[in-house]
Amino acid sequence: MSSTQSLYRNEESSADRLCERILNKQAKVGIIGLGYVGLPLALAFAENGFSTTGFDVDDAKVQSLQQGASYIGHIPDALIIKQIEQKRFQPTGYFAKLREMDVVVVCVPTPLDAHREPDLSFIRDTAEAISVVLRPGQLVVLESTTYPGTTEEVMLPILERSELKCPPAAYSVIGNEVQNESEVESDFFLAFSPEREDPGNKQTERSMIPKVVGGVNGTSARAAQALYAQVFHVTVLVSGSRVAEMTKILENTYRCVNIALVNELKLLCMRAGINLWEVIEAAKTKPFGFNAFYPGPGLGGHCIPVDPFYLSWKAKEFEFTTRFIELAGEINTAMPDHVVEGVAAALDQRGKPLSRSRILILGVAYKRDVDDTRESPALRIIDILQKRGATVEYNDPYVPYLAKMRKYDLRLTSAPLGSDSLKQFDCVLIVTDHSSYDYSLIVKESLLVIDTRNATGKVREGRDKIVHL
Repeated sequence: MSSTQSLYRNEESSADRLCERILNKQAKVGIIGLGYVGLPLALAFAENGFSTTGFDVDDAKVQSLQQGASYIGHIPDALIIKQIEQKRFQPTGYFAKLREMDVVVVCVPTPLDAHREPDLSFIRDTAEAISVVLRPGQLVVLESTTYPGTTEEVMLPILERSELKCPPAAYSVIGNEVQNESEVESDFFLAFSPEREDPGNKQTERSMIPKVVGGVNGTSARAAQALYAQVFHVTVLVSGSRVAEMTKILENTYRCVNIALVNELKLLCMRAGINLWEVIEAAKTKPFGFNAFYPGPGLGGHCIPVDPFYLSWKAKEFEFTTRFIELAGEINTAMPDHVVEGVAAALDQRGKPLSRSRILILGVAYKRDVDDTRESPALRIIDILQKRGATVEYNDPYVPYLAKMRKYDLRLTSAPLGSDSLKQFDCVLIVTDHSSYDYSLIVKESLLVIDTRNATGKVREGRDKIVHL
């Protein structure tokens, strides 16, 4: 039986009708949350021939998109304008239109609160909005990264307040197809499919990244698989929403733990007088059993700094302590403080107290060559430096202005970068190693360069000015 044939039962059902509409690209797709995950996904469905509506509570985002203006660096205005003109993409803040959608995909933030516990308020609020207009035969998919059980334990009860039901039921997967499915009648369908966005990655097309899909029951899984198969070359069906949720948590915890390892080794190597970057370059020549991870000033992005804490929080429900994972989180969380202490020590050696220093931060995006500042360690570093009395400015070619955020209210504008401006600072601190920076010029014209990314590793002249942290 082919994967397409396996989507159907012998008798016509609402799931059959939905799958048929999806395969014929007649299904209307709604994406809630037009950020770094939701907007690219909405445009992907539009490019593949689906009538797509993007929903967001941020009026500024909606108005910008309606005017054909992108607020995400790697998404050109022309792409948005083209899809709007072809009437395949419509941004709106009018959530009553959700009733018209055949599919609703949720891509909202899942931050941590002040106590580093999961903040699911965005998911709950979105589920409430959907439940008001939910109708039979609709498919709802959660993409927001969260702890295992969120789809069934949080989303499902709220959606079922509509008096429509989607009973959880076990199923197995063999050959990427649903098998051994319990016979359940679902009024609507619910699934989880973790986002796998990698901002700045120009080597791998989004459509080539395999899409993991898990449903609360087999019918939901088949419907969600049919949906994503229209946009992604490979779908990976798993035996439930919890498995899909755990998959994403594992991927990001793996990175978190390995980055914590090299961050801790960096602190050791600094004391031992060993260049860890050289060590990593040598170690990665081994063709098996080693993947290279690199130290830095802390973790950034929405997922890696957050997801392990979601898992450790959920583990407490089972009276289980994830000591290894929590230790990794503590090490990575402490790295901005380590950087600030290193800056203070380097300045003190030159007779300049931190409280009377002018410091230029190079790069506030959380990773190289992107405009995404979510959870960027640069924000915490700036905040700590300011609280300790330093005068701080920043330069980032991708982030012209730091607006008010959930945690920080820095409100700084990117400063000009040039020979004259560099000389005005007591210290230039490299936090994000954008490839557009001329590191030879930066070292030449600066009084002191503190490098947290080994960005100056190939600079030959002026190495006495460089401090590696």
